[in-house]
Amino acid sequence: MIDSLPDIMVHDIVSAALREDLGRGGDITSNALIPPDQPWQAALVARGDGVVAGLALARLAFMQMDSRALFQPRKADGDAIQRGAILAEVSGNARALLAAERTALNFLCHLSGIATLTRVYVEAAAPHKAKICCTRKTTPTLRFLEKYAVRAGGGANHRLGLDDAVLIKDNHIAVVGDVRRAVIKARAAVGHMVKIEAEVDTLDQLRTLLDAPVDVVMLDNMPPAQMKEAVALVGGRFTLEASGGVSLETVAAIAATGVDVISVGALTHSAPILDIALDDAG
Repeated sequence: MIDSLPDIMVHDIVSAALREDLGRGGDITSNALIPPDQPWQAALVARGDGVVAGLALARLAFMQMDSRALFQPRKADGDAIQRGAILAEVSGNARALLAAERTALNFLCHLSGIATLTRVYVEAAAPHKAKICCTRKTTPTLRFLEKYAVRAGGGANHRLGLDDAVLIKDNHIAVVGDVRRAVIKARAAVGHMVKIEAEVDTLDQLRTLLDAPVDVVMLDNMPPAQMKEAVALVGGRFTLEASGGVSLETVAAIAATGVDVISVGALTHSAPILDIALDDAG
């Protein structure tokens, strides 16, 4: 689970984003209009209701442009906020803060959007036990940040990468020829310290795994009635994950089947931003 964004882990990501925006000549607009020593005060203000995530990235963006800038958070990641809420106040060199503005907002709006959508899914699945979980359908190079935002919204993290756990998908099974055989081969290869998950799309496949060395079984694109049968069939032997075609319209019915985890790719690949602005506070 990714529950924090230590500066050492995200410093280079913020630096790369700033370099991309500054280009070859820096902020030529601010440099043309504003004296080099002009101070400024501003506030990060929500333009809509949602859940905050990514304040540490916004702070780093401003601080990397002005090491003496003062960043004062008024909200914390994971907080539910309403339109008009002040998330943080920042003061420092005007040129530097304006040069960092878009980078800070890009991170903050994007991650807050993911946290906001995750919270909606989590609330839709309540009061059932199922955890709402993200997937690897993330923006390249931003996976760590996006999975953090899912946690800020109350969701859970699936594996971070290919090396976290074994996940036997339909194409693996097509190559190996049989899901049970694939599980047994995987267990022999990785040993007892690595978790193994296997995907099935029929109850017959699931039955072949009831006594197999598997930790999690993914029920792929099963209708809720079939998922409910799967839950009864497994009887708690291992974790059951529902995946495929999950939406806000279907997540409550899926959670009601008794599955343990519901994975939702839309949390990271389709979340709209939460609109946040940097407003003058002078």
